[in-house]
Amino acid sequence: MSPRRNRPPRTGRAEDREEQRESGIGAGSTEEWQGEEWVVRPIAGSASAKHYRCPGCDQEIPPGVGHVVAWREHGGVDDRRHWHRACWNARDRRTSRVQRSRNAPRY
Repeated sequence: MSPRRNRPPRTGRAEDREEQRESGIGAGSTEEWQGEEWVVRPIAGSASAKHYRCPGCDQEIPPGVGHVVAWREHGGVDDRRHWHRACWNARDRRTSRVQRSRNAPRY
């Protein structure tokens, strides 16, 4: 007799599941913000390898820190923004008040 399995059946293609597992990228969801639809995708800390600048707090997101990537549903690749999870959740209450100079790097 084989042991009982308490796992739900898998859905989706095996290639998609393998890609998500290797990249650390979770499944995206759609949220409404400022009257537009935004695609929001969580990124695992192990999958982030670059420095990003959060538009919510204007601080860097170092490599190895989990965060969220958000972009307008009909936007292009250049419209993606990397946010701290807390900053994305507080986006209606928080704005970037720091003004950088023209020569400051924009990640």
